[in-house]
Amino acid sequence: MGHGGLFAALPEGRREALLAIAREVKYPVGSRIFEEGGRADRFWVVNTGTVALDLHVPGRRAAVIDTVGPGELLGWSWLFPPHHWHLGAQATGEVGAWEFGADSVRALCARDPELDHALLMYVSETIGKRLRSARTRLLDLYGPAGSGQLR
Repeated sequence: MGHGGLFAALPEGRREALLAIAREVKYPVGSRIFEEGGRADRFWVVNTGTVALDLHVPGRRAAVIDTVGPGELLGWSWLFPPHHWHLGAQATGEVGAWEFGADSVRALCARDPELDHALLMYVSETIGKRLRSARTRLLDLYGPAGSGQLR
């Protein structure tokens, strides 16, 4: 997945089609981009800066389970009902990103099965990466010493 991010994973010409419906946004350091459980109606591709993804842990501080950097997809919950964020996201550096409205992207995908497929494959890889990262991080934080590391 680290081969140039989402745009590199798209078929020829699709990057331009997506960027045509994007808007540029900026988030200062420390700002919350979304909260776990909130309505997921958009996603981002990070251009600059980094975003920490965190998971609410009852009775404890939120656990940071992954980091999203330049070229990477931020937010996948918009793709699957009930469209609520599974994690929270906070800018850990000043973030510049392309923001995409989920409805616009779904409409584009409905007209372009090849784009739809490429996006689904990329999002699936992203979900797998986030799950592995969350498992490792949570075992490191809360499991017996060293249980998060595969030996």
